Order: sequence, then C-alpha cells, then structure tokens
Amino acid sequence: MENFSAIPVFVAVVECGSFSLAGQKLGTSKSAVSKRISQLENNLGVRLLHRTTRRLNLTEAGEQYYDYARKAFATAREGEDAMTHLQGQPQGSLSINVPMSFGRLHIAPLISAFLAENPNIQMNMVMDDKMVDLVEGGFDVAVRIGHLPDSSLIVRRLAPCRSVLCASPDYLAKFGVPKTPADLLNHNCLFYSYFRGGTEWIFEGPAGPVKVQPRGNYRVNNSDALREALIAGLGICQMPTFIVGPDLASGSLRPLLEDYALPLHSVYAVFPERKHLPAKVRAFLDFVIQHLGGETPHWDVISP
Repeated sequence: MENFSAIPVFVAVVECGSFSLAGQKLGTSKSAVSKRISQLENNLGVRLLHRTTRRLNLTEAGEQYYDYARKAFATAREGEDAMTHLQGQPQGSLSINVPMSFGRLHIAPLISAFLAENPNIQMNMVMDDKMVDLVEGGFDVAVRIGHLPDSSLIVRRLAPCRSVLCASPDYLAKFGVPKTPADLLNHNCLFYSYFRGGTEWIFEGPAGPVKVQPRGNYRVNNSDALREALIAGLGICQMPTFIVGPDLASGSLRPLLEDYALPLHSVYAVFPERKHLPAKVRAFLDFVIQHLGGETPHWDVISP
C-alpha cells in the first residue's frame, strides 16, 4: 500500500524520460524524484529503470510494472474527475498549453478574472508555439489554431481564426501595392516558421484557388516578431486578425488582395479523452468562449 503514492512519480518519470523533467512536471526537485523511485524499487525488490548519463530505460520488470501503474493512475484520475463532476465545484490544479502570441494577447488577460471566479483552482499555463503532447506534458487542455491532425483528443471549437495579407503604408509606398497573388513574386514576403499549411500561400480567387510560393528575407517562429517587422516596413505577410486587428483598425497596417480570400481556420481547445470532463476544464472552456466572443470574436469587431 505504501507504494501507491509513488505511482504518479513513476509514471511521470517514464512519460518524461528523465528525473529532472518529471520533477518539473510534478513541481518538485530532481533529487526528490530520484529518491522516491529508489524507495519504490527497494520496496518492490526489483530494478525498474536502467540509468545512464544520457537517458532512462525501463527494465523488463519496469515495463510490466509501468503497464499496471499507468492503468492505476488513469483510474485514479477518472475517480477524481467523477467526484468533482458530482460536486460541480471547479477545483484542483489546471494545466493548460497555449500558443505564445494568442496566449499573451487573449488568454493571459483572462486569467485573473477566471481565478477570481474559481478560487479553488490553481492554474499552470505554459505558452509555446511548438506542438506538444498533452498526455506526456501532463496538460488538462491546450489551445490549438489551424489544422488539427487526427488523434484521440477531444476537440471543442472556441472561435474562428481569420487571416489577412497585409503590409505597412511605408512599405507599399516604396514598393507598390500588389494587385494579384502573382504580383507577390516581386515582393519581400515574410514567413511564419511553424506554419502547418506548407510553404505555399493559397488564395481563393474569383476564378478558383490560386497558389503562390512566397519568397523573402525573413523567416521567424513567432508571430509577434512578424508583426513588428511588418509595421517596420520590411515586407508583406499573411497574419491572423487576432494579432493585427488593432493595427488594421488604426491604419498601421493595410489589408491587401481583398478579392482573394485566405483559408478560414479556427481556434480550438483540445483535451485528452476522459470518462468525465473535470469541472475545472469545463469552467475554463466556458469562460474562454464567453470572453472571446464566440463566432464573432472581439478582435474582429470594428468599432464605429
């Protein structure tokens, strides 16, 4: 029975692949994790992990124990979910993963009000533009934008995500205004490194889809950096309106090729499939949808 408390630690070590990463996930030190695993091995009388300077590997006994431990841990979490579901009171630790720019602009400003409404929730938010594994990272929910690969994750749509091709007035005054997608071949096109739609820009024109291979001298993995380059007059880029909506409204950026629509994407919440959706996750999703504005998000509302 005394080994039960070590199960979440052991599962975290296996999923993270190291004591230090497991410690970060659990909010404790590397040495504390290592000590707990050693105690578990001593109590069981078997070696569960092969330790080297570079990585950890499960022993044959470790593989068998992990199979049981993982199932026990999942069952325990389902039990917690069921209890909080019955209580109806959002509580506990809530770990979320959000894209850097969207999180900074539209999720982070909501956290104070959300926690004020839900004082029994402890929030852990990680902002990262890379695609992360929710289960491995221990996240309850993540915000994703654009195309979603097929997976076992549950998806809830939060808001539409519209994009616009744009540039600064200074850039257009110096290099001219493109009239068709083909004209972009003569312009400096800026590119988002993590764009999952491929390297081509696809427009829906009056005569059907038009594809362009953009060329330019700046490629970066952060949308805020792209926005700064656009405003500074470096080039042309397609940007989500949740970032450049205020710049379009103020005239700092100008929309281009408005007769050629860019693909419409969505902002989604994704979360691991569980028998009972925890009240804390449901409360967060409902709160976010309410404050983003649903099908007409606040960043697409043009003030008179």
